[in-house]
Amino acid sequence: MKKTALISLLCAVACSTAALAQNNTLTKKEKNEGWTLLFDGKSFDGWRQYNATGISDRWIIDDGAIKICQDEENAKHGRNIDILYDRKKYSNFELSVDWKISKGGNSGIFYYVVETPGKPIFYSAPEIQILDNATAKDNQRKDHLAGSLYDMLPADPQSVKPAGEWNNIVIRVKDGKVTHTQNGIKVVEYTLWTPEWYDMVAKSKFKDSPGFNAGPAKEGYIGLQDHGNDCWFRNIKIREL
Repeated sequence: MKKTALISLLCAVACSTAALAQNNTLTKKEKNEGWTLLFDGKSFDGWRQYNATGISDRWIIDDGAIKICQDEENAKHGRNIDILYDRKKYSNFELSVDWKISKGGNSGIFYYVVETPGKPIFYSAPEIQILDNATAKDNQRKDHLAGSLYDMLPADPQSVKPAGEWNNIVIRVKDGKVTHTQNGIKVVEYTLWTPEWYDMVAKSKFKDSPGFNAGPAKEGYIGLQDHGNDCWFRNIKIREL
């Protein structure tokens, strides 16, 4: 019995180690399909603060994940420190990100980010919402729930796992046609630069934003949001379409 138990324990450890090793790496199949890692699991190589240089100490590497650390006081006063991947601007792409949020937490993923001096990252860039749907203060609107096109199109709330568990979101953008697929379920679909798109903008909090009314741009950076809560990102990978 002791030998069997030891073998079982060793197998469990081996499986756990193997699973950990797979994070922030690409399989041979993914490489052949054109996927590229935007995060190596160890450093902020390629990442910097929006409209600035370097990385704030509110962003850290935590157990193979990019983590934004809680700072509600700064967030309350609008002192958010969002970051972007600045090695390349993307137009048509498929982006896959694993994310995990703290209890009551709120964050987001941006695409087509264009740096505008004096303006926040969401000035013209669409946001894919990250949220603890159960207890976050911002959970009163359906289009503010996790996976949604923030303040514009709601995602199926049943597609998200609770706070403290890893989720996956895939954002696909091809010639203006966009889908959000959360944990394998397509939750949002829309087309940029169409009358329907600008109608959604007009009905959203971005209705008076020149950046949104003129855009979004047809290419830009990938960005991650600091909303004052603990949030983790890993397995950030992209392929151009």
